Amino acid sequence: MENLDVIVLQTLRTWRAAGSQALLATVIRTWGSSPRPEGSIMALSEDGAVVGSVSGGCIEDDLIRQFSKSRAGEFVGGPPRRLTYGVTADEAHRFGLPCGGTLELLLEFNPELSQLELLLDALAKGRLVQRRTLLTTGAVTLDVAEQPNRIRLTDTHLVNTFGPQFRMLIIGAGQLSEYLATMANFCGFAVTVCDPRQEYRTSWSVPNVSLLNDWPDDVVKAFRLDRRSCVLALTHDPKLDDLALLEALETDAFYVGAIGSRRNNQQRRERLVEHFDQTQASVTRLRGPIGIYIGSKTPAEIAVSVMAEVLAVKNDVPLPRDMDVTTAKERLLRRPDHQTA
Repeated sequence: MENLDVIVLQTLRTWRAAGSQALLATVIRTWGSSPRPEGSIMALSEDGAVVGSVSGGCIEDDLIRQFSKSRAGEFVGGPPRRLTYGVTADEAHRFGLPCGGTLELLLEFNPELSQLELLLDALAKGRLVQRRTLLTTGAVTLDVAEQPNRIRLTDTHLVNTFGPQFRMLIIGAGQLSEYLATMANFCGFAVTVCDPRQEYRTSWSVPNVSLLNDWPDDVVKAFRLDRRSCVLALTHDPKLDDLALLEALETDAFYVGAIGSRRNNQQRRERLVEHFDQTQASVTRLRGPIGIYIGSKTPAEIAVSVMAEVLAVKNDVPLPRDMDVTTAKERLLRRPDHQTA
């Protein structure tokens, strides 16, 4: 599945290239609970077609009513406009916002086709782009960004950062990898699976995933991991996992982790320190056992656990300590009713 922001921008470009009037709506501020975070975007064409979202649906309906020629409204142009929804409890209820939720939108009318093409071209090349919109006129400037930043609203500009798809590199093409790749794809990641073992590649059945047969450490080197990339080693085979993890730990990948028990992961860290010139400090980035503790047993449940942790790290959300696999299992062992097998 493509990055949702990219889908919105691509659709908006298509509309503008066809000569249709269209607007780009961005969530610029929220108060209380909000269905969509700041920086979320949607596009609306003059005929009422919508891509993306800024709420659960009711606000989109109101925008269509106000700004599409196919409804009671009339499409307008001019400089950007700001709209606020959910100021009162009645309005929040009317627009399907959570109790106490309020959000503010910036509407940009008829974004320039040339600027959309430049932005999408940069994203296709894997660049992170800062888009600055002048509030008085709607004029847009684009700059290469060094790192992802939260949306920023000043007295004169809206500054929003757009990036290419997040990427996930999975080492191993087993059953767990199939479930994880499916979930990652659904969450908008570009997924690559690497496994030199033909017997595993032959049975691979997940579409929209790049499947490679090179050695994992070579793939990691060629992958050029950045802050929008993550690596998960799922083979349980040190010959495949360890060298790939070593390479990944030297990159800016936001998540590097490996499957395995607490004992196996401790042994892996010891191997990396003893045989590969790593230090205790350098292996602290290596996550394992990966996932959050949900009592998962099946490959599908384990994939849910792992995907949840990856998304939490991606979104910079600290996880409670009692959801850490190691902490949770140690607590279970101390329970008086715990029985060993």
